[in-house]
Amino acid sequence: MTGVPRPSLTYRTEDGLRLGALLWRFGPGWRMISSAMLGGGIGPREWVLNAQVAAGYSRMDPVAHMEALGPRGPGVGMMTAALVERYTVAADGGAEAVATVGLGVPTWAAAPEGVPDPGLPAAPEAGREVAGPAASGSAREVVGAGDPGVGDAGAREAGVFETGGRVPRPGTINILVAVPVAFSDPALVNAVMTVTEAKTQALLEAGFPCTGTASDAVCVAVREDGPAEAFGGPRSVWGARIARAVHRAVLDGAGDWRTRRAGTTARFRDL
Repeated sequence: MTGVPRPSLTYRTEDGLRLGALLWRFGPGWRMISSAMLGGGIGPREWVLNAQVAAGYSRMDPVAHMEALGPRGPGVGMMTAALVERYTVAADGGAEAVATVGLGVPTWAAAPEGVPDPGLPAAPEAGREVAGPAASGSAREVVGAGDPGVGDAGAREAGVFETGGRVPRPGTINILVAVPVAFSDPALVNAVMTVTEAKTQALLEAGFPCTGTASDAVCVAVREDGPAEAFGGPRSVWGARIARAVHRAVLDGAGDWRTRRAGTTARFRDL
């Protein structure tokens, strides 16, 4: 196997909610770089977990939590409050990208100190884009709120009706990339930069004035064996492919999120 394996999708009940989890079993022969708390850094990894967690996740043992949800052996564990079953996939020249997109709490990376992250308004005016910077909620802060499409019961769990009818706000854009060649360590770091740049480009093109969310996570998987690519920037051969794949996956995911959020806003307005 040289690309992203087909993920398994499972569900569990946690905090009274039905939560999904995607698991990719790569097996041996892969090296990964990740910003995730579980399996973060650079090293051999055999699986990647992208687990949905409850709104306002506040457990103090996220690493142990992800370890309990994942299989044995070295792997990467990412968290999100977005619906993981809505993941989007794109490929370009052998580079593959998978994204789960939640944009309820969009963030400008360089936000003024002390300014809270308000997230998107419950029902923006027709034809009017949300203004930024609207900063936010990974490992870096907290996972954002719930996700459009959770239904009335899920809305109550997320505190929607208790907060003036605000639409549940998913947080976190998690991105998994795989390429069928080896990368040097500097090239891996460069590839993470390329993923982030392509993600931001896609968000801006989709009409979201932000650089992402404050809880985004990235994982790039490369082969252990073979000649190592020295470059991973957006104008290198593999970096360019990664950029185009990530751009497409995030652009599709952002569009899907916007469509679902519009439908959820309309339903809550009628309650």
